[in-house]
Amino acid sequence: MKQKIEDRSQKIEEKHKLKYKRILLKLSGEALMGDKGYGIDPFTVEFVAKEIKKVVCKGIQAAVVIGGGNIFRGVEASVKGMERASADYMGMLATVINALALQNSLEKIGLQTRVQSAIEMQELAEPYIRRKAVRHLEKGRVVIFAAGTGNPYFTTDTAAALRAMEIGADVILKGTKVDGVYSADPMKKPDAKKYEEISYIDVLKYNLKVMDFTAITLCMDNGLPIVVFNIKKADNIKKIVEGKKVGTIVKK
Repeated sequence: MKQKIEDRSQKIEEKHKLKYKRILLKLSGEALMGDKGYGIDPFTVEFVAKEIKKVVCKGIQAAVVIGGGNIFRGVEASVKGMERASADYMGMLATVINALALQNSLEKIGLQTRVQSAIEMQELAEPYIRRKAVRHLEKGRVVIFAAGTGNPYFTTDTAAALRAMEIGADVILKGTKVDGVYSADPMKKPDAKKYEEISYIDVLKYNLKVMDFTAITLCMDNGLPIVVFNIKKADNIKKIVEGKKVGTIVKK
């Protein structure tokens, strides 16, 4: 009994030392396909799930927004002649597939999860209800937001910014394949400069492609910081919530 009380006290003490208490993790659909050119790589999804578990076990409340670009991209389809609204709805359905894949991996490793969809589909997910989502987080469940905002013409970046503010997240963690924000694409220009810290205004001014303009503007208006980091590197999420310097932080 004494040992249990001591363990609990230690967890509470560790939680007070953490920089962020409630996070929203934004993942692109491409982050789930690993080295494949399309679809979902089970090993990559499992890796992401384990990274999320590391912070949930520390008492962090975690929500996730996933894109659908590994399955279908509405913007690209509309450029090729498909009607934009229809293409965007198809993209939203792709995010639901990714959300269910991540839910499966999280539950396999013992985490309680809920998928909330902006498009109602009762057999697969709960409808998005803000108060219910917050309650799930308070109970230690991982909440995965699917189907974007439920509206065409809005990206999952915008959905992430919107949901983060609705649930009162302390930060958006934008997981990418590079380790921060650069002055140019580091894959194409090896001499590109990496920023440790940058303002929202400079991201917009130099069109740095951190998130889309609407998402950046929403975060700027509400003072919500964004940390851009490499999702493929183990322990990065844990290090960020502990306050260690990882990736690039976008703030005022």
